[in-house]
Amino acid sequence: MEFQETVMRYVVHKPQQVDWGFEKDTEKGRIKETTPTTTPRRKWKLMYLFNRFSSSPPRNPKSKEPPNEFLCPISGSLMAEPVIVTSGHTLENACVLACKALSFTPTLEEDSSTPDFSAVIPNLALKTAILNWCKFHCVDPPKPIDPINAKNLVRALMEIENKNPDTQIVISEKNLVKGARESPTVNLNDPELTHSCSSSVDSVETAPSTPSLQLVIHPSYNNNNNSSSSSSSDTLNPGFNEEEEEMLVKLKSPQVFDIERAVISLRQITRSTESSRVRLCTPRILSALRSLIMSRYSTIQVNTVAALVNLSLEDVNKVKIVRSGMVPLLIDVLKGGFPEAQEHASGALFSLALDDDNKTAIGVLGALEPLMHMLRSENERTRHDSVIALYHLSLVKSNRVRLVKLGSVPVLLGMVKPGHMAGRIMLVLGNLAWCPDGRAAMLDAGAVECLVKYLGDIQLNSVSSKESCLSVLYGLSQVGLRFRVLAKAVEMEVVLSKMVKEGSKCVREKAMTMLEMMKMTSKEYEEEEEMEEEMADWEDLLELRGHTQRQSE
Repeated sequence: MEFQETVMRYVVHKPQQVDWGFEKDTEKGRIKETTPTTTPRRKWKLMYLFNRFSSSPPRNPKSKEPPNEFLCPISGSLMAEPVIVTSGHTLENACVLACKALSFTPTLEEDSSTPDFSAVIPNLALKTAILNWCKFHCVDPPKPIDPINAKNLVRALMEIENKNPDTQIVISEKNLVKGARESPTVNLNDPELTHSCSSSVDSVETAPSTPSLQLVIHPSYNNNNNSSSSSSSDTLNPGFNEEEEEMLVKLKSPQVFDIERAVISLRQITRSTESSRVRLCTPRILSALRSLIMSRYSTIQVNTVAALVNLSLEDVNKVKIVRSGMVPLLIDVLKGGFPEAQEHASGALFSLALDDDNKTAIGVLGALEPLMHMLRSENERTRHDSVIALYHLSLVKSNRVRLVKLGSVPVLLGMVKPGHMAGRIMLVLGNLAWCPDGRAAMLDAGAVECLVKYLGDIQLNSVSSKESCLSVLYGLSQVGLRFRVLAKAVEMEVVLSKMVKEGSKCVREKAMTMLEMMKMTSKEYEEEEEMEEEMADWEDLLELRGHTQRQSE
């Protein structure tokens, strides 16, 4: 305003006194001011400046829209207490608690995925970034959503999904909240919106003349007649797969017989065709299978888990299945499912553990203990898949530590017997032998005596078992003098000498390495031990670096 008044005063009252030009004084060689006459062109420039500043809107630092990463996918507003759930999504804590309280799993708009609320971790880094953004743009920091309002919002979403319209509806959470705020007909405290989520679809009605929420509705390009029988969570998926739609209708049938036929059909389809395993491993199919895994009907549970094993055979599906929340359900099957379902569950965990990105997650979710228990199963296939799953999981240092804390070492050593899947047990013991905690626990449990006795058994004819046993002993030898004392007490040198004479080439090489280590002097052994410790430190550093890179990807 001061600038505008000055310009007006300058134009109206002093039109002849404007100093705009400079000219060079040729006599003195310096520049001096000149007083040019005011021309219409100069007046036009002044008026242009005046109109420009008077018409330009004031800058508003609050007009900038927040990044989508700062908005809750459910509420559509800035997150005050962002949390990370098991599936990797970041949401508002109040919305997560409301969904868990109402047993509701929404379908998010971005990728039509369904979050897994089994574990919740505060996202402090994102919370700090949101507060810094608010401070920089002069925006008030967001306040936590009231639990009652959060539940009412979730109930409104449930009401929309249960209405099951004929057209495909893509719901924008941001527009949903905006419509709820702007529409005068919405009352989130209305008792009709606080009904139980288990009520039927027919009991939830909204007058067509007064829609409860303003939605962004896109017309459906799907003319399938079965679309009206699928739930609205299915219609939120923009992609259309006719085979998937037909399978979903069968899996969600109210008749048990139809569900049994559906899971048997899914198992048969995914058993033979690789493309079908990729095509049918969708979030909606996995969500439908999740509700069937713990069925009390043996046919449904067995074939559901078997179909999940087939889906997990494809590498592109392994991480997707783990993130869908299947691992806790498979663990429950191992603990109390039907025997045949337990066999398939151990096979599914074995298949999922082949992916390096899943190893840590499966161990954290608690699969190690039930897999150890399955080693005593009467079913040979169950025992085989369980021990191989433990082998792949124990390749990760954190899982090796968990196995030691679970007391698995004495159990595994007790299974080291000829003909009792000893070769596979040796694979797990070999991983534990390269862990400091594992070595200490194995020496305390009498591993040296047990392994030397197994190695000297005349009934042991398997070359691979001998190699695995020598590998475990070599890992234990990294402890130092304690191992040498225990080895001499059980006359391990005699057994190794026998292996050098009668064993295969690989067995002879490992036995000779062990004998040379036994003959080393104390000083030489200490120097060797220091070198091994340095190598171990480098291995831990490389493993940590690789794990960090996988997380960043």
